[in-house]
Amino acid sequence: MNQQAILKAVGARNLTTENIAPQTGMTVRVAQKIKEGEKERLQNFEGLVIAVNAGRGINHTFTVRRVIDGIGVEKVFPVASPLIAKIEIVKKAKICKSKLYYTRTLRGKAARFQEEYMEAPTAKKKPVAAKAEAKEEASAA
Repeated sequence: MNQQAILKAVGARNLTTENIAPQTGMTVRVAQKIKEGEKERLQNFEGLVIAVNAGRGINHTFTVRRVIDGIGVEKVFPVASPLIAKIEIVKKAKICKSKLYYTRTLRGKAARFQEEYMEAPTAKKKPVAAKAEAKEEASAA
């Protein structure tokens, strides 16, 4: 087996349908697995996707930028990484460029983008019977 065949086999194992590749201009929340000693926890990193780097399979990455206390922090995440628990899309901006590196120089209101309409996730409704029981308990008390 040559080296490329081995890489494809390993990459196919890590790729799942859960892995969504965000687009440039999206504000995403990436839940990253952090291992501290024997414990494992999730740490969220929320920011603007400024670049989606070309690549296939396990080589596909995206760059997320966030400003914390006036300091810009950028992280590059591989889409197929086992250390990424989930990628949640918070909002989406109207963008006409594929790379947003120019946002590194923008400050304050200039760094904002016009948002596209995104459908809000629907909240699960309680059954009608449960509402009636809650009203009875409230009136009895």
